[in-house]
Amino acid sequence: MAIPVVDPDHYDQQLEAKRERIVRDFSRFAPPALEVYPSPPSHYRQRCEFRIWHQGDDLFYAMFEIQASEEDAENPKKRKKTVIRLDDYPVASRQINDLMPRLLDAIRDNDPLRRRLFQVEFLTTLSGEALVTLIYHRQLDDAWEAEARRLQERLGVMIIGRARKQRWVLERDHVWERLEVEGREFVYQQVENSFTQPNAQICRSMLAWARDVTRGSESADLVELYCGNGNFTVALAENFRRVLATEISRTSVASARQNLAANGIDNATVGRMSAEEFAAALRGEKGGRRVAEWALDDYAFSTVLVDPPRAGLDDASCRQLSGYSRIVYISCNPETLASNLERLTETHRITRFALFDQFPWTHHCECGVLLERRD
Repeated sequence: MAIPVVDPDHYDQQLEAKRERIVRDFSRFAPPALEVYPSPPSHYRQRCEFRIWHQGDDLFYAMFEIQASEEDAENPKKRKKTVIRLDDYPVASRQINDLMPRLLDAIRDNDPLRRRLFQVEFLTTLSGEALVTLIYHRQLDDAWEAEARRLQERLGVMIIGRARKQRWVLERDHVWERLEVEGREFVYQQVENSFTQPNAQICRSMLAWARDVTRGSESADLVELYCGNGNFTVALAENFRRVLATEISRTSVASARQNLAANGIDNATVGRMSAEEFAAALRGEKGGRRVAEWALDDYAFSTVLVDPPRAGLDDASCRQLSGYSRIVYISCNPETLASNLERLTETHRITRFALFDQFPWTHHCECGVLLERRD
C-alpha cells in the first residue's frame, strides 16, 4: 500500500487517466458518455486513522508503506513495511490537519494520555464537528478520564477511549454531518468505528446523481440493499412512494433509523437483514415475523439500489436484480462491477454512467450505473 502523494497542480491529469481507464474497460457494454465528478484535489477525507509511533521522548503519526517482491506478493509475512512519519496529511480534511499537531502537543508530556497509546482515529464533518478516538494497549482508568476530559475541552472535540474490552465515551459516540444537495440539507448521524462515506464532497455528488436518475418514480417503490446508515435512503425517499431498505450491521441500521427521523422521513423502512436473506424473502422462500411486518405484498417495487462491498454481487443477487425495471448500482470496485454487468446487461441496458473520484491519487474509482430493462 502506497501513501497517496497529493499534487493539486496535476489533479486534472490523474482524473483524466481514470476517466480513460473506465471508458476503455467498460466500452464493451456500449454505455452512454461517462459523467465525471471531480473531488477537491486535497483535504477531501473526513475520517482518517494513524498509528502513533513512540521514539524516545518524541511521538509522531505514522503510516506504513508495504512493499513486496512479485514472488512474495501473496505472503503477508514477507511483505516489507516501512514506517512513514506524518507531520501533516494533505489527504485529510483541514480540520484533521489542524487537530493533528495540537493533539500530539497536548499528550506528549501527559503520562495518562500518552502511555501505551498506539492509534488515533479522527472523524470530522463539513459542519465542523470532530470526534477523536484514542486507542491503547492498556486498560483505561479514572486518571485517563480526567485528563481526557481536559483534552476534550482544550481541543473543542469529542473523545472516545478504546482498549481491550473497553470503550469509554466521554460525550457521545457520533457526529452529525450536514450535506447540502440540490438546495436541500440532509442530516446524518455518523457513528465512530462504523462505515461512512469518507469524501463528503463526492458523497454530495453521488447523492445528487442518484436523485437525478431516479426522478419520475413518485408512484412506485424503491428497494435498497446494503443501505448502511441510510446515506442514499434519506436523499432518495422523496422520489418514491415508499422505500424499503436493508442492512446487516446492527449499528448502521440504528443510525439509518435515526437519520430517517432526523430528516422527517416517514415513507421509508429500514430492516436488519443480509442482502441474501432479503432476496430469499422477496422470492417467498424466507419468512418470519420481521418479514411479515414489512408486508412485502403491499409494495410495488420499480427500482432497486445496490451499493455492495468490493466483492460485488453473487449470481443469485444478479438474477434477483434482473426482475426490476430499473437498477441503480453504486460500485467501489470497477472490476466486480464489470463482472456483474456481464450478467445484468443480458436483461437491462446502461442509460447513465458516472465516475466519482472518491479517492484521488489512488487507483480506486467509484462508479454509478443506471440500468433500465430492455424492451
